[in-house]
Amino acid sequence: MNENEKLIQTIIEAIQEKKGRDIVHVDLTGIETAAAQGFVIATGSTPMQVAAVADSVREYVEKHAGQRPFNYDGYQNAQWVIIDYGNIFVHVFVPDFRERYNLEQLWADAQINAILNLD
Repeated sequence: MNENEKLIQTIIEAIQEKKGRDIVHVDLTGIETAAAQGFVIATGSTPMQVAAVADSVREYVEKHAGQRPFNYDGYQNAQWVIIDYGNIFVHVFVPDFRERYNLEQLWADAQINAILNLD
């Protein structure tokens, strides 16, 4: 498992720990014009859960993968929080914002890997 794969797996675990849903890994490695090598996208049911999921990602990844984000934004209203790990971006949305921005469709030419919800 390379460093990016380990980071992605750690991010997914952190999202699942706070019951984030509809997790998708968008693999952008085959797209030359992409600003990153991948996205991990997830949904929180409320702004409070979106913030909790984003906090979990930041804390869990630092603890288990030793990486801190370069930047993060969106906590002001917590409708859409983005966390920048350089090659990997994490997007956590409330449902209506995820539907509106539809990043999976925007990058439809990428390989999209859906992660099963834990229930």
